[in-house]
Amino acid sequence: MDALVKHASALAELNGHFLGMPPVAALQPEILEWHDGLLRLRAPLAANVNDKGCAFGGSMVSLMTIAAWGLVSLVLADAGASAEVYVADSQVRYLKPVFQDIEVEAKFDDDGDRLTLAETLSRQGRAGARLRARTLLVDGAVAATFSGRFVAIGKS
Repeated sequence: MDALVKHASALAELNGHFLGMPPVAALQPEILEWHDGLLRLRAPLAANVNDKGCAFGGSMVSLMTIAAWGLVSLVLADAGASAEVYVADSQVRYLKPVFQDIEVEAKFDDDGDRLTLAETLSRQGRAGARLRARTLLVDGAVAATFSGRFVAIGKS
């Protein structure tokens, strides 16, 4: 299969998975880009606004979590691996309010984990990795940070 077709297919599958979960669909996430171990998502402020007129913290942490989860899922799918991916633990820090559409990006803490994830899964039946995500403002400032440990368990 052509790499671009495979890439588009993996993104479409991930988007369908997002929209198949009612709480995630309510966020109205949009995949902006995926390349070189980075996944970026956006969601409209109007669907995620709180009583202060800024982005709801729960929406920001949810988007950062699904961006990291989605990145693990994409890396495994790209390698042809079949697994269930779970968040094992996470930590979030809110730094600034967000008065715009929410944009998040996720990446692996260690790119080596990204490169060996599928191999470890194949060899051991499970694999784990730490990822980081952040919510970005238009001016490039960081509004929130997320760090989490994700576990992939092979499907039999």
